[in-house]
Amino acid sequence: MKITRLQRVLKLLTVLQSGRNYRPDELAEILKISRRTIFRDLDVLHKAGIPYFFDDDQGGYKVGRDFYLPPMNLKLTEAMSLLLLAQQVANQSGLPLLGAAQEAAMKIESALPAHIKQHCGSILEKISAKFSAKARHEQLDETLSQLQQAIRRRRKVKIRYISFFEQKLIATTLHPYHLHFAQRAWYVIGYSSLHKENRTFKLGRIQDMELLDKLYLQEKPFNIEAYLGDAWSIIPEGKIYQVKLRFLPKVAANVAEVLWHRKQKLTWHDDGSLTFEVTVDGLTEISWWILGYGDQVEVLAPTPLRKRVGEMTKKAAKLYS
Repeated sequence: MKITRLQRVLKLLTVLQSGRNYRPDELAEILKISRRTIFRDLDVLHKAGIPYFFDDDQGGYKVGRDFYLPPMNLKLTEAMSLLLLAQQVANQSGLPLLGAAQEAAMKIESALPAHIKQHCGSILEKISAKFSAKARHEQLDETLSQLQQAIRRRRKVKIRYISFFEQKLIATTLHPYHLHFAQRAWYVIGYSSLHKENRTFKLGRIQDMELLDKLYLQEKPFNIEAYLGDAWSIIPEGKIYQVKLRFLPKVAANVAEVLWHRKQKLTWHDDGSLTFEVTVDGLTEISWWILGYGDQVEVLAPTPLRKRVGEMTKKAAKLYS
């Protein structure tokens, strides 16, 4: 779009936001253009998602009052916090919803008083943050948007999915209940017709998805906390274990600094080692976490977990023998 036309469309939007109703002839006179050009510029606003409408009672165009949020009085610390988050995630390309968040931050920044804006700029240059590794989320905005729509309208979706558990490409009809971001990726949780139970699907592994016209019935609201229960992370396996680990002094303090699970219990010993106890649903996820501490942790209980970690370390040792 040429600069002159962009300026004209922005001026048209400003006029429509005034709260008054303007007939096409009035708009054409204000902007010094023809009626035909007015309708072309209105079409540009429509394509940009600006919800203008023609008020039959008043006989003119206007923009809906609820399109923009009312102005907010932000404290300096509030403004800096929002701008810092937006600035630091700017390089995290591929995250769904990031684009809209950045646009919102720019609008907030542009509306700040000049002295606060200048102060924020000087402080933000001296603050940085580093995020952990994340899964690739390229091309997921459309998938996320469709799933949000399906959840809101309780519509079934048909998906083809790369299942690491089943080691193949599967097809299932899903009743999507909940979108969940955990660890490094987005997941959708819902009832799977193939598995006849609620399952968790990683969005990045969905090969293709079709939003169906069929609705699904939901007997009771889905509760993410109840579904996850005592799972170590996001995959409950349906069997509860009492896990007991011993961390050596070298890593004990590091482990103790983090709340890894809602049911963890820590016991310190005189030699600086740490006993870590937790009630957990399933052993797969916690096994991988334990392996991350190498020879600085020993599984004391339960026996199935001790055997599993032992076998995994033997296989790892064999690779380096």
